[in-house]
Amino acid sequence: MISGAEIMVKCLQEEGVKIVFGYPGAVICPFFDHLYDTDIQAVLVRQEQNAAHAASGYARAVSKVGVCVATSGPGALNLITGIATAYMDSIPMVAITGQVRSDVLGRDVFQEADITGACESFVKHSYLVKNTEDLPRIFKEAFHIAATGRPGPVLIDVPVDVQENMIENFEYPEKVNIIGYKPSVHGHPMQIKRAMEMIAQSKRPVICAGGGVLTSGAKPKLREFSKRTNIPVVSTMMGIGVMPSNDPLYVGMIGSHGTKAANKTIHEADLVILCGARVGDRAVASPEQVVEHANVIHIDIDPAEIGKNMKTTIPIVGDIKNVLYQMLKSIDYSAPDEWLNDIRSWQENYRRIPEKFEGFVEPKTFISKLSSMMHSKSILIADVGQNQIWCANNFQVSDGRFFTSGGMGTMGYSVPAAVGAKFARPNRNVVAVCGDGAFQMSLNELATIAQNHLNVKIIVMENNVLGMVHELQDMHYGSRYAITELSNVPDFRQLAAAYGIDSACACSNEEAEQYAKQMLKSSKPFILICKIHPKTSSR
Repeated sequence: MISGAEIMVKCLQEEGVKIVFGYPGAVICPFFDHLYDTDIQAVLVRQEQNAAHAASGYARAVSKVGVCVATSGPGALNLITGIATAYMDSIPMVAITGQVRSDVLGRDVFQEADITGACESFVKHSYLVKNTEDLPRIFKEAFHIAATGRPGPVLIDVPVDVQENMIENFEYPEKVNIIGYKPSVHGHPMQIKRAMEMIAQSKRPVICAGGGVLTSGAKPKLREFSKRTNIPVVSTMMGIGVMPSNDPLYVGMIGSHGTKAANKTIHEADLVILCGARVGDRAVASPEQVVEHANVIHIDIDPAEIGKNMKTTIPIVGDIKNVLYQMLKSIDYSAPDEWLNDIRSWQENYRRIPEKFEGFVEPKTFISKLSSMMHSKSILIADVGQNQIWCANNFQVSDGRFFTSGGMGTMGYSVPAAVGAKFARPNRNVVAVCGDGAFQMSLNELATIAQNHLNVKIIVMENNVLGMVHELQDMHYGSRYAITELSNVPDFRQLAAAYGIDSACACSNEEAEQYAKQMLKSSKPFILICKIHPKTSSR
């Protein structure tokens, strides 16, 4: 005989899960009790939302499904923001929640919440398990759905009696057969042929790469395609890292906070090849202006994304890696040198010298210097706010990764995501960059870092304001700073000391660079506070 909780654990073992991030509670205790006797590591976070962010950071760092676990009611509800964040950025995740006994569901008993209903709009799929016998099939399907097609989070809600029930035996399915779920991974040959003909006729083509390129593992193919065709590349924020930042064919990030040269490039192009990008409002504010003078080839594994935000001339539904492989087999094209010369002149002419304030760190220059200090395969995780834009436009990615919350813009993401990334890649530099506002949303995870002796580095941009909104209030609301001033920012160095974490505080770029070198050499966690002038712009 075997219990449902033991089956859940065995399912994770069958999927090769090495680590779960979570927070216990009464109705998930049977699961954690059986997990205790296995080699799967259970990491206790300090708040359930951070379990989802940590699972996200882990998933992105190793290109596998991340797993987070919480109890019912408030525990499950606290996962919601993390699940939605993963959904918007197409991160493969399985969220497991305990639930009250199935015979009292719907009676508003203690810590009951309809978590499957609450998450319906931002999960790929969800399950409320009714029978213990269904657990192996459900877990197999959940991991398959999370990792295939367009990746995303899947929720499994398991009542405590389903965990406690005993059945005769356990058998994990070898295959999945879900009616209606058959993602198309190979682009239609005729559409690819049409796309090749359109590329051959273009004079000013540009590739716009999104996070789907990284998710599909298509980065090497995209780099090869760009090099073979001499077609320049711009990226969305989620696509940062598809090309080395110093590659002559990489122009930069597009969007409201992107570079002028990248935005100019996509608006002057006669052909835009969208690869794994939905080009939402932050990436292209006025897509109709682009399609007025440009054809659009849109490649995406999710047919719902094609043409959703930008009118598409040739849609190609399929895995980008497979589509680019097919295109590379017969490509014979090189973008005109005149087009590339125009782009290089824009890059040079639009270059701006950041404003400096005496007694403060200038963040854009510092972030650029920081990237040169870090190993080529390092992982930088930017939070949300001004720090995100400083990092996106100035961190020089080589073979490493740039993580952030792009679609949802979730403050407090960076520190728990760095925890997950460090567990995934213990031998790489993992650095979280956040503002003093975002840091206070997740600084409780310093306890997780200290408890697990994680060599995570944290850079706090301290300007005593909620910088991005403060900047908006300057531009649009007559400098009326409604609840954006952090007048009582705590002493972050004393907080670090309370957790036994080394720290330093910099009031100039020279100090920041000196401490950054010290931080990166250290084998222990480290917090570097950079004093930033509150008038420092994100642009």
